[in-house]
Amino acid sequence: MILAKNNSIETGARRFEFARDCFAFANELVWEYRTDAATGRRTFDARNPKPEYAHRCFALARVARQFFYHARFAADLPVSTDAIYRQLVRDVMARHPRIPCKTEAQIIFPGYAGLREFSLAQEKLLKTECGGAWRSYFLRSHWRMIFPFSRAHQARTAVALAAALKQNHLPIVHLVKFPALTINHAIVLFAVTETGRGWEFESYDPNNSEEPERLTFDRASQTFFLPANSCWPGGELNVSHICRSWFF
Repeated sequence: MILAKNNSIETGARRFEFARDCFAFANELVWEYRTDAATGRRTFDARNPKPEYAHRCFALARVARQFFYHARFAADLPVSTDAIYRQLVRDVMARHPRIPCKTEAQIIFPGYAGLREFSLAQEKLLKTECGGAWRSYFLRSHWRMIFPFSRAHQARTAVALAAALKQNHLPIVHLVKFPALTINHAIVLFAVTETGRGWEFESYDPNNSEEPERLTFDRASQTFFLPANSCWPGGELNVSHICRSWFF
């Protein structure tokens, strides 16, 4: 059963489209990771030069969802001033981070077709207004990662994520391997396909503005898997559904 197609989900009359609804810039990595092809050993070194925009994956995930829930872009209208766009961005940031507004209440951004196009033109403004790295460090949901993740819990999480997408919501998930620190990251899920083995979730990873990434859940092992990317060697991990209530 396919709940979403073409890298998109419907929220009212809108669908999330990766090429339109993601930031054009990425959360930069502090470390440069390398994997030895023969041994699989993972090594890392500090990036040089030092990144200017890092530790903001949770912040970008949250704000990308707020834009999808509360903003509407109108490319047919003339481009406005930086001052007006700054206020519009702040208006979006002040909206409810978990619940979409009605279509008629959406904040209109003139002159651009979507968040990607807008963030390409207004990168500096958005980087300033989306908040500092502290927004990724100080989240009430971080308490969850220090407690064990049972396989039953992960199975319930997979079901809840698929249901949220079916209801036209965009779940934000925390990817962890605690107490190991090999991954501590947030992504936004926007599409899901049920397979014979479980579910395949497509996601917007704030570290990767070029293409969606795929998170899978295997029903038999009750385990999530994420392929290798720029900061993760690939393999099984734990998933926590965050930014969904006052407790998470």
